[in-house]
Amino acid sequence: MTRKEHRASVDTRSVWAGEKEYRVHGATQVPVVHSVSYGYDDMDHWFYVATGKEEGHIYGRNTNPTVQSFEDKVKDLEGAKAATSFSTGMAAISNALATFLVPGNRVVSIKDTYGGTNKIFDEFLPKLNIDVTLCETGNHEEMEAEVRKGCDILYLETPTNPTVKITDIERMVKVAHEVGALVFVDNTFATPILQNPLDYGVDLVIHSATKFLGGHADALGGVVCSNDEELVEKIYHYREINGASLDPMAAYLLLRGMKTLHLRIKQQCESADKIARFLQQHDKVEAVFYPGLENHPNHDIAKKQMRDFGGMLSFAVKGEMDAVRQFLPRLEYANRAANLGAVETTVGPARTTSHIENTPEERAALGIPEGLVRYSVGIENVDDLIADLKQALSYINYTDN
Repeated sequence: MTRKEHRASVDTRSVWAGEKEYRVHGATQVPVVHSVSYGYDDMDHWFYVATGKEEGHIYGRNTNPTVQSFEDKVKDLEGAKAATSFSTGMAAISNALATFLVPGNRVVSIKDTYGGTNKIFDEFLPKLNIDVTLCETGNHEEMEAEVRKGCDILYLETPTNPTVKITDIERMVKVAHEVGALVFVDNTFATPILQNPLDYGVDLVIHSATKFLGGHADALGGVVCSNDEELVEKIYHYREINGASLDPMAAYLLLRGMKTLHLRIKQQCESADKIARFLQQHDKVEAVFYPGLENHPNHDIAKKQMRDFGGMLSFAVKGEMDAVRQFLPRLEYANRAANLGAVETTVGPARTTSHIENTPEERAALGIPEGLVRYSVGIENVDDLIADLKQALSYINYTDN
C-alpha cells in the first residue's frame, strides 16, 4: 500500500488534519493571525482573490488563515467537501436556516432540540411566515407523515440536548429527499468521532464547536459542513455579509482542543456508561437517559449509526427540584454551569442550562421535567465521579420536601 492510498484513522487526523499548509517559519503549530486585512501589490491578483478566482484572504470578516485551518480539520473529520465557521453554535444554526428559508417554506423538526434552536422554531421563524411542525422525537412514523405533507428543511438533532434521544438518520433522509427537502443534523453531542451524518446522505452537518470539539470551555464557535460545496458557499455568503465570523483566537483554541478530541471522547464514553448504570441502580434516581443503556427507546438505532454512545447523559431524581437543590451543590467534581463537553464534568438542571430560554410550560410540552439534571462527563477518574455522585445523592432528604 502506497502512502497516498492509506487513509489515516480519525485519531491521527484529529491531530494532523487541516494544519500543515497553514504553518509558517518552520513552526509546528498553526499561528494565530490577527490581521483584519490582507494587502496586495498586484492589482489583478488582488481582484482575483477578492472575486474568488484565486486562493487568498482579503478581510477578516470573510476569511482568516487560522479560522480556515479549523474549518479544514472539521471538514476532514466529518468526511465533508466544504465547511464554514461561525462565532457561536447558535450562529451556525440560525445562519444555516436563514440562508435557505423564505416566507411560505415549511420546516419539520423534533420537539426536544436544544432550547435556543427550539426558540428559533417556536418564536422567530413563524414571524417570517415560515411554518414549523415539531414532532415527537423518536416517532419516525409521525415525522415521515409530516415530511410527506411538504417540507423544505428537515432539521434533526441526534442525540438531543438534554434528553439524549435518538433519531434514525438514514430513515429520515430517505423520506426527506423524496420530497426534495434538505436535511440538517446537529452533530454536537456525537462529534465526528462517534457519528458522521454525511455517510447517511445528510445535506448539512452542524456543530457547536464550543462543546466537545474545543473541549476546554474557553472558546465559542460553530461550524457547518457538507458534501455539497454549493450549499456551504451559500451559507458562507450569508455569514460574510451578516458578520457572525469566528474570531482567530477562538479558532486557535478550538484547533488545539481538537487534537485531543479522540482521547477525550473515548474516556468520556467509557465513564458515561459506567455512571449511567450506577445511577440506574440508585434508589433516589427516578430515571436515567443514556443511549448506551439497553432500555433506551432507541438503543438499537444508536448502535447502528454511532460508534459509541457519547459523554452526555441526563437523569431525574425522585423529589424533582427540591431534591436537585439538596444534592447538586454537594457535588465536588462538577462545575454547576451552563456548558457541556469540557474536560471537567459539568452539571445542571435543564431549566437553567439547555432550556433556560423556555417557560416551565414550554419545557413540560417538550417532555423536559423541571428536575431533569444534565450531566456532561469529563475526563476525571470515573470511580471518583461515581463516589462524588453517591455522596451528593445521600443528602437528599424527602422529609424536607
